[in-house]
Amino acid sequence: MTRASLRRIFALVLRYWYLLQGSWPRIVDLVYWPTVQMLMWGFLQVYLAEKSSAMALAGGTFIGSVLLWDILFRGQIGFSVSFLEEMWSRNLANLMMTPLRVWEFIAALMVMSVIRLAIGFVPVSLMAIAFFGFNLWGLGIALAAFFANLIVTSWAIGLIASGVVLRNGLGAEALVWSIPFLLLPLACVYYPVEVLPAWLQPLSLALPPTHVFEGMRTLILEQRFDAGEMLWAAGLNAVCFAAAVAAFVAFLKSSRRAGSLLQLGE
Repeated sequence: MTRASLRRIFALVLRYWYLLQGSWPRIVDLVYWPTVQMLMWGFLQVYLAEKSSAMALAGGTFIGSVLLWDILFRGQIGFSVSFLEEMWSRNLANLMMTPLRVWEFIAALMVMSVIRLAIGFVPVSLMAIAFFGFNLWGLGIALAAFFANLIVTSWAIGLIASGVVLRNGLGAEALVWSIPFLLLPLACVYYPVEVLPAWLQPLSLALPPTHVFEGMRTLILEQRFDAGEMLWAAGLNAVCFAAAVAAFVAFLKSSRRAGSLLQLGE
């Protein structure tokens, strides 16, 4: 990576950071929804644990699932919203006329995704300790493996969603918010894969997040880190991310040929 590339990536990250820090509603939004979701599922787990011995044994699986799902969802939203900032300001065509290369643009979106995620995730994870005594940070090296796999998945989804919006205009913007929820039932966030019908389980196991959430439940319930699940997730993520990059580049080339870079409306 050349010094010029690093400067271009840093310049884009700085642009998105100025947009973020200059708007307190944007910052509040990064914390508000994760907090509401964590509290809702946390109190539900407390209630169910009081009524069921099985739920009491499940420990913090609900809260852990919520926090890990937030890494995936917020990582993708952070990636896609930074991209949409260029669409909303009609600045994308200007960027594409500069020396900025596609991979530098993607790298800047990835960095900003992590920054936006950290702003919301850190305080919410600390609140989980204060309210429910669930310390996600106590998972140690396992948390690093969970985070790495989920954030790569979020980038892959963000690339696909951004590419669709790039090619079809802001009329497809709703897909940015809805695509992750298509994975929610299949990724087995709140329940094990065995709950799904037998014919649906192979499709679920083909998704990287499924292995992360299975690994999280194994760690919490059995006190055992399943490295095999993480290796499966990493391998699937490598394939998914490479395919997503190829798809984004194809969408970009298609939009250039169609002239849609200069027609960013709905």
